[in-house]
Amino acid sequence: MDIQEMLFMFIGGLGIFLFGLKYLGDGLQKSAGDSLRTILNTMTATPVRAIIAGIVVTVLMQTSTGTTVLAVGLVSAGFMKLKQAIGVIMGANIGTTVTAFIIGIDIGAYALPVMGIGAFLLFFFKRISINNIGQILFGFGGLFFGLELMGDAMYPLRDFQAFQDGMVSLSGNPILGVGVGTVFTWLVQSSSGSIGILQELYSQDQIALAGALPVLFGNNIGTTVTAFLAAIGASVAAKRTAASHIIFNLVGTFAVLLVLGPFTSLIIAITPIFNLSPAMQIAFAHGLFNITNVLIQMWFINQLADLVTKIIPGDDALIEYDSSHLDFSIITTVPAIALNQAKLEVQQMGEFVLEEYKEMFKYYKNQDETSRSNSLQLEEVVNDIDMRLTEYLMLISVEDLPLKSSTEHAELVDITKYLERIGDHSENILNNIKEAARAQKKIAKKSNKEPEKIFYDEDLIALFGLVEQNISDAVASYTQDSYSLAGRVIKREKEVNRLEEDIRKKYIDRLNRGTGLPSDGILFVDIVSNLERMSDHSAKIAKHSLGIRYPFQQDIRRPRHTRKVEEATKIN
Repeated sequence: MDIQEMLFMFIGGLGIFLFGLKYLGDGLQKSAGDSLRTILNTMTATPVRAIIAGIVVTVLMQTSTGTTVLAVGLVSAGFMKLKQAIGVIMGANIGTTVTAFIIGIDIGAYALPVMGIGAFLLFFFKRISINNIGQILFGFGGLFFGLELMGDAMYPLRDFQAFQDGMVSLSGNPILGVGVGTVFTWLVQSSSGSIGILQELYSQDQIALAGALPVLFGNNIGTTVTAFLAAIGASVAAKRTAASHIIFNLVGTFAVLLVLGPFTSLIIAITPIFNLSPAMQIAFAHGLFNITNVLIQMWFINQLADLVTKIIPGDDALIEYDSSHLDFSIITTVPAIALNQAKLEVQQMGEFVLEEYKEMFKYYKNQDETSRSNSLQLEEVVNDIDMRLTEYLMLISVEDLPLKSSTEHAELVDITKYLERIGDHSENILNNIKEAARAQKKIAKKSNKEPEKIFYDEDLIALFGLVEQNISDAVASYTQDSYSLAGRVIKREKEVNRLEEDIRKKYIDRLNRGTGLPSDGILFVDIVSNLERMSDHSAKIAKHSLGIRYPFQQDIRRPRHTRKVEEATKIN
């Protein structure tokens, strides 16, 4: 086998291995549904539970980096504290060892049949659950098939003197081994991939255990490089989480190097006891190292959190989320109080929606990435609250409620969805602005001019202001039972509709005169349409406040002076 054939087989095998690993993880995630984020949301109250949650999610995702990213997002959104995220990261380090144990099982000879069965389940069945199983099997088989190809490609390396000398150097210089493991893991962008290659080399007797273990430990440091790069320019929470990940792995790696001799002897001693294959020796070493590292450092989570907070000062969350409103324990005992708690959560959700809207408006005025990132982050928070609140209200719905409470329950379900849709419209406008800004930059680059501010229009700015006021007043009208605020929203909605129609006509006239691009016109009209829909949803919330959204409300919650409000605002 010549060098080119070896290289091509190795690269192809590595590609298939990484694809199989990702496909396996995707299949497991689909089978788990939306539970991954829920696990991290609800099972991280104590350090031990956070570690267990990190293990479970990493096993299901087959990527410790993915678990870290989820944790960072939850910290940034205020759903998780930094100390909880550190526990999750520790658990992720244990969870990622499961892949090494899977690789250690010698089923390479059955890789192709497993892939074939997986493909059969994928293409010849329509049920999603069976498709997910097919994806898991196909990814599982692909993982081992890629590993076999890499092993075949690396086998001839034993005849190269330079390679032999390099392996001897690694055995005699642990620091060099750690460096090689770090760099290679960073290049491959997968700790499981680099461990799989190491297991193949060790299984073929191309590297001694004394040389393989430092490379294995360097793998843990290599996984932090991706988190470090991802945190550059990111939020304070992302930087702190990445910093804690780096410190945790650095401390663990250099601590084990101090006892490398006894650790190596321990692995050799347990090999005959458990009848371990060479690949399983590496897997056991990896698991033992990470579990021991977590068991020792878990007692210092508070100190680690304090350290990274001092290193990286600032607020770790864009906005603080109060998770105390939705108390599931009172649903069956006092559902009426549970409804009141849901109303408090709606108020908090409305605050998030309004903040998201303001950040989106800032992005329209300045086209700065910080505002866009903040708005998207808040949209994630809104979606998460929507899921929590919807689940809470569904559980309340099965309880026996008096007529008035049933009406309030229906209102809360509606208002939750209206707020979630307002958030969606904000995200739509963000995408429109980004698309238009990108086009404007291309035009400016061709003409060697500074890019102009997109869609600058005084009437549009006025429309933004009216809609913002409607969202704010609508939420306040419901949470404060204010009929006057609700009436203002209804009245302002008519002004929004008139202004929206005027803006459309004005912009169409501009296009007819040849001013502006048709593509810009489509995006502009879409922005105006999204704003109008946001105002519509605000008006629906206001009508709930007045008790006139649906006919059945009018006999239950209709205020005495509603007729006057109707006359003042001329509601049809």
